[in-house]
Amino acid sequence: MSSSQGFQIVREARFIMSCKPRHINKFLSLLGVSSGGILAFGTICTYRGDEGFYSNLLMPMVSKFIDPEIAHEACILLTRFKLIRCKESISQEQASKLRTNVFNLSFTNPIGLAAGFDKNSAAVAGLKHYGLGFAEVGTVTPNPQSGNPKKRIFRVKEDSALVNRCGFNNKGIDHVVNNLSSQETLQPMLVGLNLGKNKDTQHISSDYLIGLEKSRNLSSVDYFVINISSPNTPGLRDSQEKENLERLLDDVLSKMEAISIKKPLLVKLAPDLKDWQLKDVADVISRKKCGNTKVCGVILTNTTITRPEGTSHDVYLESGGLSGQPLRKMSTDMISDFYKLTKGQVPIIGVGGVSSGEDAYEKIRAGASLVQLYTGLTYEGPPVINKIKRELVELIERDKLNSISDAVGLNHKYDTN
Repeated sequence: MSSSQGFQIVREARFIMSCKPRHINKFLSLLGVSSGGILAFGTICTYRGDEGFYSNLLMPMVSKFIDPEIAHEACILLTRFKLIRCKESISQEQASKLRTNVFNLSFTNPIGLAAGFDKNSAAVAGLKHYGLGFAEVGTVTPNPQSGNPKKRIFRVKEDSALVNRCGFNNKGIDHVVNNLSSQETLQPMLVGLNLGKNKDTQHISSDYLIGLEKSRNLSSVDYFVINISSPNTPGLRDSQEKENLERLLDDVLSKMEAISIKKPLLVKLAPDLKDWQLKDVADVISRKKCGNTKVCGVILTNTTITRPEGTSHDVYLESGGLSGQPLRKMSTDMISDFYKLTKGQVPIIGVGGVSSGEDAYEKIRAGASLVQLYTGLTYEGPPVINKIKRELVELIERDKLNSISDAVGLNHKYDTN
């Protein structure tokens, strides 16, 4: 600091000190009113889900100054008390173009929230104010577990990516069932329950059977998912091997048949499967059946253990699953391959790097009937959902389609191979 700058500061300080008390009080009052106005403006914009406020101010500040796990917990709290409400940005006629039927369920739109956000069903009642077509609760395990040590979530802002190694931290199936039991219905938003296994469980099937048994009577749950693809639970991904998957599905489908669970069952897979492994998985899922019970669909994909080529970002040295934009093409390619392997007969929920209507449309054209997002939400906030819906409508109208269902697998209709 120069001497002239120092003298200027001293003069300004003396001026403030020489002001009469009433002038100082007026200044403090003005400051208080201004601060209150800014806070009120921010609160209203947050509540209303103002797209510009979130994308240009709130979320960049959150990403820069707030730890990702703390930010997540804060969002859960706000959502739980229904303090975030995103106003619909499309007309009823446009919204009708996004309606779709999958797994014999009717979805108001194809945009869903992936498992991992509301692990304990704490915020599920507030999620329907986001404008979602569906949301997935979990992953939940039979027994509560704290997951891996913190810090366990890392941002890569320039890539719109996250690396996480949470390890299925959740309060257990009893807690989740108790919460969901108080929810008769969350329609028009549908709800999926994502089931996983505890870290120390040896016989993997047993944990999924416990989850199904305890949640069998939940009227607020519309479908079930067995998650066999998280990279943060040792040995879990081994369940994707053909023989292991055969045994697991035999156990799960037999259980569902025995206790008369009629709701759809989906399997969540990893993006890191080799071509031959994906072919085996597609074969098993396509034909596996117990009585009238079968696998109704797949979720493609979970996070990846691979890292982008040609990058030296320190976060990519952290262990855990990578999500966000670096996963986008990888998951879309897998959706396309699985769609071709099953001839489009097994519905797909596409997830990985969805943060725009174009991202979602890309996955739908590749073969996904529905899409989910999570990392995109952490960078752009809840208004991103209405943005995606609005952009999807524009893409449907551009391609002169009647509805989003007409776009499912559209890429393959022109594939001559």
